[in-house]
Amino acid sequence: SLDGVGHDVQVMLEATPAWAVNIFGNEETVSETYSRNGLVYLKASTVGQDVLGKSGDDDRINWGAFYMAASERNTVASVSENGFMRFTQDLGKAKSSEGRFMIGYDDVYSVQYFGENLRPYWNRTGDVTIESQFELAHKQFAKLSKAAEKFDCGLMKEATEAGGRKYAELCALAYRQAITAHKLVQANEGFLMFLSKENNSNGSIGTVDVTYPSFPIFFKYNTELAKALMNHIFHYSESGRWTKPFPAHDVGTYPLANGQTYPHDMPVEEAGNMLIGAAAVCAYEDSPAYAREHWDLMTTWVDYLCEFGLDPENQLCTDDFAGHLAHNANLSVKSIVAFEAFARLSAMRGDGESSQKYMDIARDLAAQWKEMAADTDHYKLTFDREGTWSQKYNLVWDRVLGLGLFPPEVAEREMRTYRAVAQPYGTPLDCRKAYTKADWIVWSGSLTGKREDLEFMCMGLHRFLAETPDRVAFSDWYMADSGLYRAFIGRSVVGGVFMPVLSDRGLVRRYRSER
Repeated sequence: SLDGVGHDVQVMLEATPAWAVNIFGNEETVSETYSRNGLVYLKASTVGQDVLGKSGDDDRINWGAFYMAASERNTVASVSENGFMRFTQDLGKAKSSEGRFMIGYDDVYSVQYFGENLRPYWNRTGDVTIESQFELAHKQFAKLSKAAEKFDCGLMKEATEAGGRKYAELCALAYRQAITAHKLVQANEGFLMFLSKENNSNGSIGTVDVTYPSFPIFFKYNTELAKALMNHIFHYSESGRWTKPFPAHDVGTYPLANGQTYPHDMPVEEAGNMLIGAAAVCAYEDSPAYAREHWDLMTTWVDYLCEFGLDPENQLCTDDFAGHLAHNANLSVKSIVAFEAFARLSAMRGDGESSQKYMDIARDLAAQWKEMAADTDHYKLTFDREGTWSQKYNLVWDRVLGLGLFPPEVAEREMRTYRAVAQPYGTPLDCRKAYTKADWIVWSGSLTGKREDLEFMCMGLHRFLAETPDRVAFSDWYMADSGLYRAFIGRSVVGGVFMPVLSDRGLVRRYRSER
């Protein structure tokens, strides 16, 4: 109360049953209210309940139920004739008072994985109720609020130290989106799967090259989730369902994960992504255990890169919106980094012969790359095109994993180019178009490890988010010249903005001790 006098206060929260349908008005819904263990509930669901009956991108769940909950003590719940649900809390006459509402969704079954319908992780055994989760949240609110505030303050402090206030604000904006664009489930075989949905793109589920840019936030805070981003891809091949000598692009179209549905493979892209991801898990856990579980398959993938990785054929990379591209210098970097990471993992496993083999390959290819990609004062988009340039964001793992493949001058030359070609809202992805990618801007800003370079690269991205007239959930693909978003809304890839706060953990110390 600003005037210091007590006031009668009521707080109202209303929700539509549209929470529970795909397109409101096209499906019959039912709303109800009930009480249990001191909480009053409002619930909305469709009458049809077509569980996991459809897949796609611009689609909404129309099975399970939407819930609101509040303390029964001071809350009145009501449902109107058209199904709208309302809570009203009477907080009485006071100078200061607090009310609380909770919302949630019980999807009953979350995804289908090769014919098996899987429950959400919190109810993976099928013996937990949504009401028990509301009761737990209500009980733990004060404790978890304090923990969340402490975490928020720590995140902002660390990010500000790494790249300044504007960079820290990017992390704050990306944090929840990067996590919630996934679903956590447990496969019947027992392993965890943290399955992404390729939002506002094509709806693919568990996409490897969507996982790749999201890695940093999970390496930073929870490597079990990082593993869960890859487990389904390993299992897809190891089960014999996927037989090509490189990883699949995806495992289906959300929420049906019954096999790849994307019409194009990305052989070099996905093989490099999986090898780098596994190596990073081992680096941050300081153990080769995860790689050891999948060693035979990883060996197949690295041998594929040995044959095709240095000078990739005409194929897609993760920036597939730019079309097929042969002799892609940035994609080549990914292969070379993957070789060296695999060599370090071999050393961690105690296999010195394999380590030396792949290390020699990586060093030789890195030297070749410098010659093939060189173009006056920078490095080319493709090996066969003079006068071109592109962001070499894949190079960042050389520093973060402590591989030492490329001399610092490579990153320095690239950074000078990024500064020279920058537009008002950031550096374009490459010389062909004015569009750029938010995740890659931050990775490119991390190449040299210098704060001033990171601040420069993030400045345009921050301006885009502040000034763009397109008020959509953090878009990662936008125009660097105009500040208009190009496409992609609410995707998990924004987890990539956490790259600068990853410690340069590397595989170096462990490798040297083994050697």
